[in-house]
Amino acid sequence: GHLVESGGGLVQPGGSLTLSCVAAGFTFSGAAFQWFRQAPGKEREHVATIYSTHTLTDYSASAKGRFTISRDNRKETVYLQMTNLKPEDTAVYYCHWMNSETWGQGTQVTVAS
Repeated sequence: GHLVESGGGLVQPGGSLTLSCVAAGFTFSGAAFQWFRQAPGKEREHVATIYSTHTLTDYSASAKGRFTISRDNRKETVYLQMTNLKPEDTAVYYCHWMNSETWGQGTQVTVAS
């Protein structure tokens, strides 16, 4: 299977963005998905996880309260809604099929005025 992210861009501090991750090639409804991010010079870090049951999610401390992960099984898409964005959220954001080696190509998010 493969994953394709979209929705990144340049946004001012305090702004919002929604990232999308379209999946193909595997059984989407039974899979858990994650968003990670990697800033220049830093290690890739976990942002959020959504399990096959839509209500079960997990967030990093930096994402909790500002980001929301969701999924649409009919569209085979995972979303990451990001609000109140800060300059330190600037990174390449990656979608990941949990417990696999399958990653998307990443989408750049830049928070700057």
